[in-house]
Amino acid sequence: MSPFTMAILLSSLATGTIITATSFHWLMAWIGLELNTLAIIPIISKQHHPRATEAATKYFLIQAAASALILFSSTMNAWHLGTWDIMQTTNSTSSILLTMALAMKLGLAPTHFWLPEVLQGTSMKTALIISTWQKLAPMALIITTSNNLSPTILMTMGILSAIVGGWGGLNQTQTRKIMAYSSIAHLGWMSMITPMMTKLLILNLVIYLLMTTSMFLVLILSKSKTLQDTSTLWALSLTLMITTMLTLLSLGGLPPLTGFIP
Repeated sequence: MSPFTMAILLSSLATGTIITATSFHWLMAWIGLELNTLAIIPIISKQHHPRATEAATKYFLIQAAASALILFSSTMNAWHLGTWDIMQTTNSTSSILLTMALAMKLGLAPTHFWLPEVLQGTSMKTALIISTWQKLAPMALIITTSNNLSPTILMTMGILSAIVGGWGGLNQTQTRKIMAYSSIAHLGWMSMITPMMTKLLILNLVIYLLMTTSMFLVLILSKSKTLQDTSTLWALSLTLMITTMLTLLSLGGLPPLTGFIP
């Protein structure tokens, strides 16, 4: 892929997220999400490998279904209330559909099955984008509509995600799949805190983004694709090994590290 094409795709990716995060009209938010999805698909499938094509197809189908649900719930809300304002999503059916759609976009359990598969089928750098930047737009919508979303569904999905993320990662040997399950567990905790404290959710999200980015950067630098590869990290750089250990402990939420704060 040429640098010019890559620059256009990355700028479209950034623009889509910014449009969604700053809009107060449902159609604008939906356009931002669509722009985001359409920009990441060529980036996922740029490797010209069957696994990459499969990952791109899975990602597209899930995101398209979630976007359709968001459009359907916002149209239903506008039909009942006569407004497209994001802050006024008060219709109960619309709220439930919206919660499900955003959970699908984020990869919360029980709609999490696509995330480990997609991350495994892409390169480390693309997996980093999917695990961090791609979570911002749905999270912005969750924060904006937090007062109107169904607390029961958020709580149930949060508990399920924490369990699935914890257990699912135990028997994995691929680092990208472990990071995917880590992402599911962290997002589960974030969805649980959403109905109670939005500020704590933002703090948790920022810390999650920092820790996940630093962990992926270590994996990219050391070219570690499996757990076996990480065992030879000390030979590459002792500093990198210590940083990796501290980042992993922080991701686990061990005091006195940053991950313990939320």
